[in-house]
Parts: sequence; C-alpha cells; structure tokens
Amino acid sequence: MKERQKISSFFILLAILAWQPAQSFAAGAANQWQSHAAIRDTAQSFLKALTGSRHQNLRSEIRLGKLDSRLHVKTCESPLEAFMSPGGRTMGNTTVGVRCPDVGGWSIYVAARIDIFGPVLVARQPLTRGVTVRESDLETVEHNLSSLPYGYYTDSQSIIGQLATRTITATTVLTPHMLQAPKLVKRGQRVTLIAETGPLKIRSSGKAMSDGKFGDLVQVKSDGSRRMVNGIVISAGVIKVTL
Repeated sequence: MKERQKISSFFILLAILAWQPAQSFAAGAANQWQSHAAIRDTAQSFLKALTGSRHQNLRSEIRLGKLDSRLHVKTCESPLEAFMSPGGRTMGNTTVGVRCPDVGGWSIYVAARIDIFGPVLVARQPLTRGVTVRESDLETVEHNLSSLPYGYYTDSQSIIGQLATRTITATTVLTPHMLQAPKLVKRGQRVTLIAETGPLKIRSSGKAMSDGKFGDLVQVKSDGSRRMVNGIVISAGVIKVTL
C-alpha cells in the first residue's frame, strides 16, 4: 500500500514539474506579442485628441474596427505612437496608424469611423420649387456631419433670399445644390451701369445681354457708346463696370 502511495506521489510530482514549464512557456509566448488592447487604446486616444482640436465644441463618436486575431507583432519596449495614414480623414471612415518606434519596430493600420455632430440648418416646413427662402422657413438642429457629403449650412443669413431649386420636405438638411441665388438681372433688361475711378462715380444705362446673379460677370450694351462692356452684378438691375 505504501509502495503504491509512493508511486502515485512520484507521478503527481512529475505532472507538476511538467506543468510549470508549460505554463511559463505559454506566459512567455503571450508576453512576446504586443497586446491588441494597447494598440487600440493608442489609436483611440490619438483620434480623440485630434478630433477635439479640429472639431472644437462639437460632439464626436469614435469607433475602431477589430484587429485580426491572427495578427502578432513584437511587444514594443517604447511607448506606442499613433499617426494619420496618408489620405486619412478626421470625419467618416478612415484609418489610423500605430507604430513601434523601437529599432526594427513595426507599423499597422486600424480602421476607424469618426462621427462628428454639429448644428445645421433644415427646412422647418415644406418648400416648393422656386420659393424664396425666409428666416421663418429655417430651423437649426444637431446632425451627423459625417453623413453630409454634399455640404450643409450653419448661417441662416447666407441662404435667406435664395430660391429653392426643387421641392424640399420638412426637416431636410439644406445643401448648396438645393438652393440658388435669385437673378438680379435678366437678359434684355434695362440696367444701370456704375463706373468708379477714384472719387469719381459715373452712372449710365444699358441693356443686359444675359441673366446674372449677384457677383456674376455679364455683358451690357451701353446706351451712350453702343459698345459692349463687361460688368459685375452688384444688386437688382445694377452693374458695376471698370473704366
């Protein structure tokens, strides 16, 4: 009986001795590779600081893609560094790089999604095509700016007085292609020409040869000289020419 106990104790001791090196080897192998959590934390902190500086006072949400579980890179002795990849954006889908600055270090890229939320102008009520936008037609709401690739407005004064180029439903985010400046000059219209040279201002009249919005360059046939002159539309029926 005692002999059996000795044999059992011997095999148990062997099992313990065999288990300890195996555990040490597994722990050593695990410490050999950089943890994915550290890589993700570095990328997350970098993007949080970057979006905070570039999109001040705006709410942001950052989501990182998962790293491939088969990815193994050597544990970095130095602190990890993050950087924007070539062509990387600070809004929408992007990638951020994380590198180990050690000699013989490594660089990997982590997919990310950055959503920035800020105030934009929307239609308070339906707008029919051709209607002139009034201040009462506008409302400011918070919206995901990352989902607005065609632009948006934040200043109501920049669009009051513009015309809707299409029918716009209520709560729609207003974008530049939905609106256009009204025509201040129409082809064939009698217009006032203003020419300035120093303190001298000369007024004359003529006929517009094309339609024009504020800031447009149009041709005008001068009544006095019967010549064609070019001018800039500055207000309704008024064109500024250069002498």
